[in-house]
Amino acid sequence: MPKDITLEEAKKRVEELRKEIEKHNYLYFVLNAPEISDQEFDALMRELTELEEKFPQLITPYSPTQRVGEQPSKEFAQISHPVPLLSLSNAFDFGDLKEWHERIKRHVDTPMDYVVELKIDGLSVALTYENGIFVTGATRGDGYTGEDITANLRTIKTLPLRLKDSLPKLVVRGEAYMPKAAFNRLNEERQKKGLSLFANPRNAAAGSLRQLDPKITASRPLGLFVYEVLTVEGTEFESHWQALSFLQEQGFPVNPYKKLCRSVEEVYSECTAWEERRWELDYDIDGLVVKVNNINTQRILGHTSKSPRWAIAYKFQSEQAVTRVKDIIIRVGRTGVLTPTAILEPVRLAGTTVSKATLHNEDIIREKDVKIGDKVIVQKAGEIIPEVVSVIKEERKGTEKTFFFPSQCPECGSRVVRLPGEAAVRCTGGLVCPAQRRESLIHFASRDAMNIEGLGPKIIEQILVKGLIEDAADLYYLRREDLINLERMGEKSADNLINAIQKSKNNPFSKLLFGLGIRYVGSRAAKILAERFKTMDRLIEADMDELMEINEIGEKIAQSVVEFFKEEHNLKVIDKLKRAGVNMSEDTAQEDLSLPLVGKKFVLTGKLSTMTRTEAKEKIESLGGEVLSSVSRKVDYLVLGKDPGSKYDKAVSLGITILEEEQFLKLFEKNKK
Repeated sequence: MPKDITLEEAKKRVEELRKEIEKHNYLYFVLNAPEISDQEFDALMRELTELEEKFPQLITPYSPTQRVGEQPSKEFAQISHPVPLLSLSNAFDFGDLKEWHERIKRHVDTPMDYVVELKIDGLSVALTYENGIFVTGATRGDGYTGEDITANLRTIKTLPLRLKDSLPKLVVRGEAYMPKAAFNRLNEERQKKGLSLFANPRNAAAGSLRQLDPKITASRPLGLFVYEVLTVEGTEFESHWQALSFLQEQGFPVNPYKKLCRSVEEVYSECTAWEERRWELDYDIDGLVVKVNNINTQRILGHTSKSPRWAIAYKFQSEQAVTRVKDIIIRVGRTGVLTPTAILEPVRLAGTTVSKATLHNEDIIREKDVKIGDKVIVQKAGEIIPEVVSVIKEERKGTEKTFFFPSQCPECGSRVVRLPGEAAVRCTGGLVCPAQRRESLIHFASRDAMNIEGLGPKIIEQILVKGLIEDAADLYYLRREDLINLERMGEKSADNLINAIQKSKNNPFSKLLFGLGIRYVGSRAAKILAERFKTMDRLIEADMDELMEINEIGEKIAQSVVEFFKEEHNLKVIDKLKRAGVNMSEDTAQEDLSLPLVGKKFVLTGKLSTMTRTEAKEKIESLGGEVLSSVSRKVDYLVLGKDPGSKYDKAVSLGITILEEEQFLKLFEKNKK
C-alpha cells in the first residue's frame, strides 16, 4: 500500500478489494471452485485490513474484515419476523404424499408442478437485507419472534454481506448447519478438554449460533443454505424455482440438489432415491421438502396456524436396529470423567457394524432404565454416534441385571464424586489414576499437542506398565536402552522415537501449554495465553483478574488455569520439563527489558484527537508497555480521550493514574528520549 495514498484513492481501492474478496469467498466456500491460492487471498485481506486501519472511516458492516468484529453480548435481543416462519406438516410414505396432493387439487384444480429440495437438519434462520446489505439475522424462535444472532451469522463465510443488486428490502429464510467432518473435529476437541459432547451436528450448529461471543461461533466452521424468499421489494417471482435462481444470482448459497417434478409419483421417486443417497452428503438431512412451484397458487392455498398448505416435509425413518446389551463398562477419561458404555451384540447400522454404544452418564441409564441383558433399540445419533434409544421391556425375562455406578474408580480405586450441577461423575485420583495418567500422556503426545511421532497408546501403555515414566516430563529422560526391549520396538524404532521426543522440545510454547491438559484450555485458548504471557513463568504468576482481561478467556478457563498452577505436582512436572530443555516461551523475539514502559499496563478510553487508538496502542507497545481492554487493579494508566465510557469511572474509583491526551503525549516523548 502506498504511504501517500489519498482518502479518495483508498475508498476506490477498498471497494475493489471487497468485491474481489467476496467473489473468491463465494467461489471457495459455495462453488468449491477456487481461482486463487490461499496466499493470494490472504494478501488481498491483508491489504484491505491495512487500508481500513489507515482510514477507519471507510469501515462498513459489510466489509469482509467485519465478519468477526463485535464484542460478546450479555443477552440476545428479540426480532419480529415480517411473515411467520411456520413449521411443516409431515409425510412418511406415498399415501401421505398422495393425500396431500389430493387436498391441494380440491382447492386449485389446475396442472401442478412441485419443487423438491433437501431438508437440511440444522437451525432455521431469517436474514434481512436493506439496499443489498445484510443488516440482521434471527433464529426462528416461536415462528413470530426470534433471537437476534446477527453478529454470529456474520461469521459464516458463505453468507453474503452484500448482494449483487441493491434491492430496497429482502428477507430470506435458510438453514445453518455444521458439516459432519467439522462436527467430528469439534467433539474430539471437546473430549480432550473434558467437556460434554454434542449429540449431533444439528445441536452443534444451534449451540454455536447461540454463543454470546461471536469469536466462538467463528471458530466453528458452519455452513448455510438459503431456500425461500419471505418478502421482497423491487422485484417479483412467478414461481419458487424462479425465486431459487434469483437467490443464487444474488450470491446466496442455494443447495444444488433440487428438482422440478411434474407429478406426485415423480416426487415420491425423488424422495425414496434420497433415502439411500443421503449418506453421500457431508451434512445431515432428515428428509425432503416438497413445495408447490407456482407462487400465486401458494397464495391461494394459504396456511393454517401451524403450517403452509402448499408445502410438506417427507421425513426419513431413522435407521434403527435391535440388539442386546451384553455388558456395561466404565471408561475413565483424561479429566477423570467416568463414561458408561454399553457392550452390544454386533449389529449392522447405517452401513457399519456397531458393537458399542454410549450411555452418556448415570442419569441416562436411570432415565432409560437400561439393564445388562436387555434387548434395546440402537441408532446413530446424527447418523454418527451409536446410542441406545430405548429398552424393549416386554422382552425381559427376569434375568437382566441392574447396573450400579461405582463409588470407586475402576482403574485406581479412588473415591468418585459428582459435583452439584454436573451430570458427570469424576475420579478424584488425579494422575495417581493409571487411566487418567495414560490418557494424559496420549493427549500430551497427540498431533495438536507435542506431536511426538511414534508415541502411540500401545507404546505409552508399555512404558507405564514397566515403570519407565510417571508423567509427561519423564519422556524427555528416556534412554535408547529403555525402549529397545519393548514389544515391536527394535533399535531403529527406538532411535526414531528418542529423536521424535527430542525434536518436540523445540515446539511452540502454545503446543506445550495445550499438551499439559489444563481443563477447558483447548488449542485456541493455549495460543491466546502463550501470545499474551510469552513465558511459562509469567503465566504461572497470572491471577484471575489478569486472565479475565483477555477477550476470549472466560471465568471457567481463568479459574482452571489458576487452580492448575496451584498444584505442587503440576509445578514439579513443569520444572522437570524446563530442566530437560523443553521450550517454555513464545517464539517471538524476547522482550527488551531495557524499554522504559516494560511492565506498565494501559487502558484507552474515549476518542483521541491527535491519533487513532490503534496508533496509541502501537506507541505504548513500541516502548514495552501493554494495552489491556478493561480496567482492574493491575492497570497503571488510563489514557483519557473525548467522551469516555464507564472505564473512566472505574479507574477513578480504583485510584488509577489518569492521563489526558496531552499528558500521554508528554509521557511518550519523555520515555522515547
